[in-house]
Formats: sequence, C-alpha cells, structure tokens
Amino acid sequence: MRVVVVTKIFPSSLEPLSAPFNRQQIAELGRRCDLEVLEAVPHVPLAHALSVPPRAARLAALPAHERVHGIDVTYVRQLYVPRVGLSVAVPLYLASLLPHREKLRAADVLLATWAYPDGCAAVLAARALGKPCVVKVHGSDVNVVLRRRAARGVAARVLPKADAVVAVSRPLAEAMVGLGVPRARVHLVANGVDGALFHPRDRDEERRALDLPEDARVVLFVGRLEPQKGVRELLAAFERVRARVPQAVLVLVGDGVSGHEVRGRASAWPSGVVRALGARPHDEVARWVGACDVLALPSWAEGTPNVVLEALASGRPVVATRVGGIPDVLSDERAGLLVPPKDARALADALVSVLHGTWDENVVRACGPRSWVESAAALHEVLEAVTERPRSAPSEAREEAPPSAWRTPART
Repeated sequence: MRVVVVTKIFPSSLEPLSAPFNRQQIAELGRRCDLEVLEAVPHVPLAHALSVPPRAARLAALPAHERVHGIDVTYVRQLYVPRVGLSVAVPLYLASLLPHREKLRAADVLLATWAYPDGCAAVLAARALGKPCVVKVHGSDVNVVLRRRAARGVAARVLPKADAVVAVSRPLAEAMVGLGVPRARVHLVANGVDGALFHPRDRDEERRALDLPEDARVVLFVGRLEPQKGVRELLAAFERVRARVPQAVLVLVGDGVSGHEVRGRASAWPSGVVRALGARPHDEVARWVGACDVLALPSWAEGTPNVVLEALASGRPVVATRVGGIPDVLSDERAGLLVPPKDARALADALVSVLHGTWDENVVRACGPRSWVESAAALHEVLEAVTERPRSAPSEAREEAPPSAWRTPART
C-alpha cells in the first residue's frame, strides 16, 4: 500500500522539533507501508509587494525535498495571502498541490493530518483523482479553526466526503459526527508514546543532571507559551502554590507569543524558582518529565495532548483542564486531577493537593496510553480498509476543486 501524507504539521530541517506526535506516528506507519509526506509550508506570492510573515520568510529557505527522521518529505509551497484568512485557504491549498498531482495519482490512499485546510483540500484532490482519502483530526484544528464560520462552512461540505475520519479522542469524534461525517466513517485512534523515552525514571538522578534541587517540588509545563494554553493562569496559580509549598519550582518548556511575558515574570522570582527554558529536544523533555513531581496543562481547548500521555507513561501525575480529550485520558483519579479552564485558584488548589499527596508511579503509568507502534497499527487498519472498498469514477466538478486541472495528466 502506497500512502501519501498531506500535512502542514511535520518537522523539517528548519523546525526539527515541530509536531513530534505526528512525526512519531507517521514514522511507525512508514514501517508498515510505502509512505512519503507532502508537507505544506507557507509561501507568499508577490512577496516583494506583500508583508511576509517571519515564519514564511524563514521556511522559504527549505529545499524542494528532504529526508526527515527517515521519511521522504517533499515541500509544498502553500500559497498564502496575509490578512485574507481562511476563506480562500482551501482553493489556494489545492492550487499549491497541483505541481505534485502525479505523486498523489500514484498513491493508493491519501492521508491528511489536519482538518482545515489540509484535510479539505486532500479530500477534494482525492475525489478528482478517484483516490480514497482519510483525514486525521488532532484537536486545535477542530476546537479552534473549525469554530470560525469561514472554515466550518467549507469543512461541513467537504469532510463528510472523506472515506474515513480518524479522531484522537471521543469528543473529537463526536465533533466530526456533528459536522456531518457519517458515524460509521469516524474511527477513534488514540495517540501513543515512545516508551523508550517516556518511562519511570530515577527522579533524583534526573534532577542532578538538570541542576534541580533534590528537595524541590517541581511543577512542569510543556507546550506553546500562549494565552490559550493557560500560561497566565499557571503563573497566577504558582504564586498561590509557592505560598503553600515553599519548595515549589515552576519549569516551563516551550516557546510562543507569551514567551517574553513569561520570562519577565520569571525574572521577578528568586533565581531558579521559575525557569523558562524555551523549546527543548524531545529526549530532553523526557528528562524534565522524569524530574518533575506533577505536569500542569491548563489549556482552554485541547484534543488529546501528547504531553499528558507522556507524563502518565513516565509515572508522573497530571493536573489539567477539563477540556477536549483530556477527561478521557484522566478518567482515573489515580492519574491526576481535572480543573475548570481559566480558573487559577482551582488550578493552584489542585497542584497543592498533588504536591502534598503520594502518587504511585506504577499505578499512574498503568493509567497511561499505548505505544506508537500500536497506534500506527490501528491507523494502518483504517487506511487498508478504505483502499479495499470499490471506487467510483473521479467526482464531478465542485466550486472548491477545479476538475480540469486535476484530471488532466501532467505532460512529460
């Protein structure tokens, strides 16, 4: 089976730490089939006349092809017009895929790993080529992007045409059914973890290696530093935690728009009490998880965040908000505590409760996820199933997908 993955969430040589969850599952999937990735990177036409966002300017230096973590990646220069927004994202994405249509034509199945515009564009391209298409949804693509009217209107017309939709949590699966995807085509495939990295570690040994006091009570945050991740609530909560747990230390791993604010707040504390480390390699993240007492994730919206799964696999309890797929993961109170979003007081109380409690790392680990090998195997089953169904002829014209360009074979 030949699989072509269409996605904008994948690492590159310029963003090696991007989307490790997607990379790990796709890498495992690639052990089971012939696979390559078409990774969309933003490209601003008429760049001399338009303001080019910093990320688009930086990624312009990527070559046409790379091999990333053993996977063949071709970069799709995704047409992007600043300030125009979501309303034209799908047709621009389709136009950007046109130079790569022979790769898509050679596939047995297309796998898109983001609902909009990636998933919508992949479904339309697949129907024009007479190919099956599976769309995997992750969380923010549904909980944030598809809540915007322009995106939701297109997605409601297009995503129900996918041969299958894969969701990483039950709430996301229900959201897809609510969008109009037939329930029989929605599959729950939970993310996994890399057990070689995330497993119970000697906490004292990891703290010595990371220059943490052995008697500290370490609260760890791993994720993007931005308001919707609850970073401000976490900083406010930590003030309350520190008043009740004097040995408490807060470590934040990640970058984002709130990075400057976080570093400024960190500098107001005595040295080492609040540490903003920036983005760190995945193997180093595993060491910080092993060194912590509790992982905090106070997001306003989530799918099934992999950092929660990784903490549980490491035997570390979690305090997180009751949003998205998190309650599914933390359904056992022996694994951690749930709090309402945007509630710094409740977050502080829960963190103090965990820091004062006793948590059996083996019990916490038993509440955790399966491996990426198992997760990829389940995804592979979905892909195989759609390739075995009888196919009709390529679909007729639709306003979002100009059929003439997609149906005409490339000239040689």
